[in-house]
Amino acid sequence: MKVIISGGGTGGHIFPAISIANALKETDSSTEILFAGAEGRMEMEKVPAAGYNIVGLPVAGLQRSLTFKNLALPFKLFKSLNRAAEIIKDFKPDIVVGVGGYASAPVLWKAQRMGIPTLIQEQNSYAGLTNKLLAKKADAVCVAYQGMERFFPKEKIHYAGNPVRQDLFGLDGIRDEALKFFGFDADKPVILSLGGSLGARTVNESIAGSLHEFEKNGIQLVWQTGKHFFTEASKLAEGKTQVKVFDFIYKMNYAYSAADIIVSRAGAGTVSELCIAGKPAILIPSPNVAEDHQTKNAMALVNKNAAIMIEDKDAKDRLTATAIELLGNKSLTGQLSDNISALAMPDAAREIANRILTIVK
Repeated sequence: MKVIISGGGTGGHIFPAISIANALKETDSSTEILFAGAEGRMEMEKVPAAGYNIVGLPVAGLQRSLTFKNLALPFKLFKSLNRAAEIIKDFKPDIVVGVGGYASAPVLWKAQRMGIPTLIQEQNSYAGLTNKLLAKKADAVCVAYQGMERFFPKEKIHYAGNPVRQDLFGLDGIRDEALKFFGFDADKPVILSLGGSLGARTVNESIAGSLHEFEKNGIQLVWQTGKHFFTEASKLAEGKTQVKVFDFIYKMNYAYSAADIIVSRAGAGTVSELCIAGKPAILIPSPNVAEDHQTKNAMALVNKNAAIMIEDKDAKDRLTATAIELLGNKSLTGQLSDNISALAMPDAAREIANRILTIVK
C-alpha cells in the first residue's frame, strides 16, 4: 500500500500525521509513506527526523496584515497544484490523507480530481472552510469532536479522536526521571507553560510577568517559548535555577510527566495531548485563528469541568493568581485531572489507520 500524508505548518498538524504514519507501519510494515509539506515550514525538519520522506510545495498562507506577500499567493498556489499533480503521478498512492495546514489542500484537491481516494483528518471542533469544501468528495472524514455533522456529510464522519505522540503514554512511571532531567526538586510544584511549537506572545508575556511570584511561592517552571521569544525569555530567566527555558521541547514526555499543572494555548493537538497526560490545565485560546476555533476547543473541556479557561485579553492580569490558586487547591486539581483524563482517546492513530485500510481495500 502507498499513502501520501499531506499537511503541516505547526506541531499540531505534524505530530498527529507522524502518529498516523507510525500506526500504518505497525499494521503493515511494507506500507510506503510519503509526506507532502510546505517549503520552509517545520515539517521539512520534523518529518525526516521521524524517519519518513517528505517533498515540499511552495504553498503559503494568507497574511492577515496588508503585505505584498499576499500578491504572490495565487502564483504559489498554481505552482503547488502542478507540483502536487507531479508528486501523485510519480508516487502513485492508493490513498491521500490530509491533516490540515497549507500543503494539505493542493494535494487533496488534485488527488480527488485524479480519482484517488482521500481521507481528511479534522482536528478542531470547528471545521475550516478548506476541509468543508474538500469533504464533499472525500471518502471519509475522521473527527475528534462530537456534533461535526454541522460541517461534514454525516455518512462520511468517523469519530476517532486526534492522534498523539506515543511517548505520552505511561507518564506516571517516569516522573522521577523527568524531574532529574530538568534538575527540579521533587518537593516543589512544577508548572509547564506551552505556547505551541511556534510560540504564543500573550502566553509568554503572561509567564514573564509571573516569574517573581512563582519564585516567591517556590514554583518551578518549564517554559516552552517558541523561537521568537526564546532569547528574551532566556535573559529573564538568568540566575533563576527554578526556571528552565526551551524554544522547542524534544522530551515532551518528560515535560508532561514533571508538570503539576499546564498553561497552554488550545490548539486541537495540544488539547488531545492534555487529555492523555491527564494534568490540570489552564487554557488561553489564541484569538488569531480562523473562526476562533481555539476557544471552541477549550470550551469543549470547560463545559465538562475538565479545564480552566482564561481569555487572551485577561491573561496578563489573571494568569499568576489563577495558577497559584490552582496549585493550592488539591480538590480542584484532582477533579480537573479525572475529568480531562476521561476525555482521552488513546487509540486515535490506530482508528484512523484502520479507516485508511478499509477505504483502500
